[in-house]
Amino acid sequence: MRTLRTPDDRFGALPGFPWEPRYADVPDQDGGTLRMAYVDAGPPDGPVVLCLHGEPSWSFLYRKVIGVLADAGLRVVAPDLVGFGRSDKPAEIADHTYARHIEWIRALVFDALDLRDVTLVGQDWGGLIGLRLAVAHPERFARIVAANTGLPTGDFPMPETWLRFRESVRTAPEFDVARGIQSGCRTTLPADVRAAYDAPFPDETYKAGPRAMPGLVPADPDDPQAQPNRDAWDVLRAWDKPFLVAFSDRDPITGPMAPLFKDLIPGAKGLAHPTIEGAGHFLQEDDGERLAHAVAAFVQETP
Repeated sequence: MRTLRTPDDRFGALPGFPWEPRYADVPDQDGGTLRMAYVDAGPPDGPVVLCLHGEPSWSFLYRKVIGVLADAGLRVVAPDLVGFGRSDKPAEIADHTYARHIEWIRALVFDALDLRDVTLVGQDWGGLIGLRLAVAHPERFARIVAANTGLPTGDFPMPETWLRFRESVRTAPEFDVARGIQSGCRTTLPADVRAAYDAPFPDETYKAGPRAMPGLVPADPDDPQAQPNRDAWDVLRAWDKPFLVAFSDRDPITGPMAPLFKDLIPGAKGLAHPTIEGAGHFLQEDDGERLAHAVAAFVQETP
């Protein structure tokens, strides 16, 4: 596997993101290793909150969340997916599969970091990966927060907005990552924030991960990962650990998933599920502090 590593000087000026990266190696499928980056903030002995980002962002997306959670006494671990952020970037689109991304995160958070009693916060692909990880290793998780995410099986049509996004990523000569983030926000991103989202990708050769991810979503019933997601739903329908649904009210992509999570998952019953009003798909950008306070209260109220 040919991999690229973004030069450190690309990350020299990150607004509101003071945390130094940490690194761990995880196996690739060829017998080598990939370096994964992550933030580890807050008290080391605090309850663990695992924040997983999605497409095409990186842990920078959680900068408004990390500080609030750390100040609340929680240990926050926010990885960069392989192909994103400061993590190594396999150079070919074919190097990226749904199953490999699950395994890379598993190797980082369990083998390298040995995280236990985890509260998962998953948004976008962070939920597609994190929910599969949770149902495969329920003994490692104490609770789950689903935030503008889903677990598609291809049995129901994907939103037209998402289909247009998938096609644009597939066909565009250049993938403007910062523009993609901005399109999923209701607030206007300052220039230095847009630059921070572009920082991991010096040129198009670094963007195999962001290019690959839309095509990995199980959008058809016969997709190779459709059945594993159906199996995961079977587990979630019996999931009785606390499950918080913290969606925004202005996400045309994942919005319909919120009532399904609330209605189908036993652990969601009886909880006061917050709605992050006025926020778009990237609710961490639009109102990350409110999301963080909801997560902190959820952890404190469900010991």
